[in-house]
Formats: sequence, structure tokens, C-alpha cells
Amino acid sequence: MNTFENITTLDDLSRTLRIQKKKLTYILYVRRIENSYTYFTIPKKSGGERTINSPSTDLKEIQKSIDRLLRKQQIIFWEENNIKPNISHAFNKKKSIMTNAKVHKNKRYVFNIDLEDFFDSFHFGRVRGFFEKNKNFLFPQNIATILAQLTCYNGSLPQGAPTSPIITNLICNVLDMKLLKIAKKFKLDYTRYADDLTFSTNNTNFLENFEEFKDRVEAVIKYSGFKINEKKTRLQYKDSRQVVTGLVVNKKININRDFYKETRSMANTLYKHGEFKINGEQATLNQLEGRFAFINQIDRFNNDIYIKNNTVKPKLCDLNGKEKQYQMFLFYKYFFGNNKPCIITEGKTDSIYIKSALKKLYNLYPTLIKKNQDGSYNFKVSFLRRTKRLRYFFDFPLDGADSMKKLYNFYCNTNNDSFPFYAEKFKELNVVPKNPVIFILDNELENNSKPISKLIKATKLESDKQKLAFFKSKYYANISSNLYLSTHQLVKEKKECEIEDLFDVNTLETIINNKTFERNSTKYKDQNNYGKAVFANYVSKNYKKIDFNNFKPLLDAINEIVSNYTTT
Repeated sequence: MNTFENITTLDDLSRTLRIQKKKLTYILYVRRIENSYTYFTIPKKSGGERTINSPSTDLKEIQKSIDRLLRKQQIIFWEENNIKPNISHAFNKKKSIMTNAKVHKNKRYVFNIDLEDFFDSFHFGRVRGFFEKNKNFLFPQNIATILAQLTCYNGSLPQGAPTSPIITNLICNVLDMKLLKIAKKFKLDYTRYADDLTFSTNNTNFLENFEEFKDRVEAVIKYSGFKINEKKTRLQYKDSRQVVTGLVVNKKININRDFYKETRSMANTLYKHGEFKINGEQATLNQLEGRFAFINQIDRFNNDIYIKNNTVKPKLCDLNGKEKQYQMFLFYKYFFGNNKPCIITEGKTDSIYIKSALKKLYNLYPTLIKKNQDGSYNFKVSFLRRTKRLRYFFDFPLDGADSMKKLYNFYCNTNNDSFPFYAEKFKELNVVPKNPVIFILDNELENNSKPISKLIKATKLESDKQKLAFFKSKYYANISSNLYLSTHQLVKEKKECEIEDLFDVNTLETIINNKTFERNSTKYKDQNNYGKAVFANYVSKNYKKIDFNNFKPLLDAINEIVSNYTTT
């Protein structure tokens, strides 16, 4: 079965890709492909720079559509020919450098070959010829030419285009099959990760036939139109460190020990001096988090730790040494070294309400938000997004107020078996928190079973009469270090208020698709009501016409915390 069957004209291609013909013709013949890219460079691990060519928005949309259909056709080919895609591990779902390295774990011999100028090897004529002559496509030359034009730049496949990975894998399929045949003959396993080819075996007689094997492999590679990078071709023995796609594979999949030591050293330098370097150049928190995330990814792969929606590690103290280093860094990044004041709300929708109120009232709170000349907004505060990573390392639920109490425990020497006292560790290193972290909860102070009452008790705020009185009058209080607790005022003569109560009656009674807003899950009926997510979406889209006056005391509290916060 051919997904692209009967495509003979540009009209046919337009319908199949679900891209308007005028957009295709505009990109191809008016704007032209050579004017549809921008470029930037990234450093190579081996030194030098790699050029990344990024397509324009319109061209990227077209390429993504081509990519989806090519992958669909690839799956059809695999299924029809009962092929298991176990060779190519780059640019494929559920494949990675870990799955690639795992094949070669604990082997007597590991042989690596690197292909030189990999993407440049796929020149325009080669791409067009593949689409025209490959039995799974067999496009007429005019369509093959258009596809090559849409996916090539400066005469070859560009790094940075969504289509380049799938096209390289499709064209390399013939190479992979030939190399797999040779590998089986010599009793080796074979995988490819883009331009990185790896063979491995436990066959004790392999060295006797190595030169013959190597000659055959090199002949196939050169015949297939690729050039071998001789500098990166190497045979690795079991009694030395064996590396596959950057990972050590001697006993188990692991990172280079030096990489971990360097990462830990960078973190310590960051904590002590507020900055650090990678390869001699000033680096960012995101770069360091990328290194920690990579280390953690390998750990989780080895331990088969897959976090599902309702599963977390039972105790934070169960984290291993590398995980605790990552946990400490995350605490620093989000709560101590945060570049903006961090707001943590009780529910997912609360932050949407506050953002919408700030946009409506931006002229009153220049410390918190700025309106740009193009009409967009620049928030000077951040809102914590509760990710699965934060849930894993801090036991934060994806919603609710429990995470606030748990975060407070990291600030204080409370239940220290489960919660490391990171605030004290940073204090010993003379690390001063850069910005405040603000908890915002519903004003339900009269109810001892509600989250804000429980948090006030846990933080011992209730025992400080003066601070508690200040909190009730100004709607905020400092509870530890740079950690603050805030709420909103009571409205409509209520004894308890949720943040939704701050909206006026007209907003709360908004009809959407003939349904009314119902925030109480016990009263909610799908045929009659919509919930908080829909309401928040409505508020976000219609903030200009909504009355946010009742939000001012809360915004005033946030503004005072941010304005008065000092690191001295």
C-alpha cells in the first residue's frame, strides 16, 4: 500500500499534504526555498561549530506534513514486510542513544564507524532519485523534484528541517540491510544512530576475521555514497572503556564518569559564585539542567523507572546520590536562584486568572508586568509549572496545595529524613536567594480543614500574633527565608472565599455552549455545566472586558512582596 499513490500533479500533492496549493506555489516559485531559511550555529562536542538551518514558518508547516506522511508510509512498509525497526535508533519514537547503546552492552569487542558530512551526503539529486525510484514511492519526476525542492537547501538536506531525519533514515535503509547481512555473517550485532555505526560481538574468533569484515563494511559504505571519518573509526576491547553514542557500555549503560564530575563541579561553582562556565564560556542554568537531565535519563533507563500519572517514588530519601545532586540543583534553580519572583498557586486555573488580571491592570503594576509596543505582555514574575520532573524530585502533586507544605519542609529542618534542608546548605555556602517565592491560596482561614489553615499551622504562623495580624490585614506574610504566603480578601460577605469569588456576577454567569459555570465537582453535570478549565480559558481570551477590581488586594500583596524584597 502506498500512501502517495496516484500523485502526479501539484494539485494531487496539495490534497495529500493538506496544504493549500497557493502556499506551495508561493514557497516554491515566489518566495523561493533559498530565501526561506535562517541559520544559527551550535558548538560541537569535538570542537568547532555546527550550522543549523531553520525553515520559515510556512515551509516548516509543509515539511511537517511531508514528515507525517513519510513516517506513515514507513510504518506501512514495516508492517507489510514484517520488519522490526531495530537498526536505526536516531529520530524514531521509543528509540534513543540509550536503546542504541544497550544493544552493545557488555560485549567483548565494539567497533565504531563514523560517517563524515552525513547530511551533506544526501544531495538534491540523491533525494529526488530516491522519491522517483524507490519501490515504496515511485513518484513521477515532476513530483519527486518538488519534494526534493521542499526538503533540500543549498543542494542537500539541511540540519534543522523536520523532514531531514526521516529522509536520511529512509535512504539509509538499503545501507542498513546490507550491513546487517555482513554483521550476521560475522556474528555481530549492528545498529546505526544517524552517522554513527556500531558493531559488537562476544565471538572470541572475531579478531581473526576482523580485516575481512572491515574491508567488506567499508566497501558497502563507500558504494552507498558515504565517506568514512577515519579519525573516529575505532575498535574497543572489553578490558578498556567502550563507548557507544557517548555512553559507556562495558557493564551497563552509563555516562562518562568525568562528565558527571564536571557537572557536579559546575553546580558547586554556581552555588558559591552565582555563575559557572562550560568549555571556558559563561553558561546558563538551562545548560546545566540539560546535563543533569541527561545523567538522570540514563539512570532512569537503567532502573526502568517510568513515572506514570498516579505513581511517584514512595520517599524522597530513596533518591540515589546523582538524583540528590539533581534535586539540589532544581531547588536552587526554581526557588533560590530564580531570576524572577516565583508564584505558586493552589490550582492550575488560578495562575490564568492572575495573569489575566495583570494584563487588564498592567498600568497599575509595572513591577509585575510590562506591555510591549506590539501589544504582547512581558511578565516580570514567573508561575511555577508543576511538571512530572518536579513531582518526581519533590513529591509535588500536579495540582492542589500539598506541594506548598512539602516545599516549606525543604526550607526548614522538618521531617528531615525525607526533606533535605537545602536552605541551610545554601546558607552555609553564603548563597542568598535572588527573588521571593510566593504561595497563593484561597482565603478559607475560618475552616481548619482547608489548605491555608493547615499551612499556617505547619509554618507556625499562628503562634506569631503580630505576623498573623499583619497577614490578615495585608494578605501576605514571610514564612521562611524568601518564602511568602499570600491570599485574597473576603468578598460578598462570605466567611470563606475561593479565587473565583473575586469575579463579578456577570462573569460567573457567563453562558458557554448553552452551559453554565459550575466549580463544585459534586454539583457538576456534564450536560448542563462547564468546569474551571473552560471558565479559565474564557477569562484568558476575554480579559479586556472582565472586571478585575476584586483582584487588586491580592495583586497589591504580590506587588509589595516583590517591591520590598531585598537580598541583603
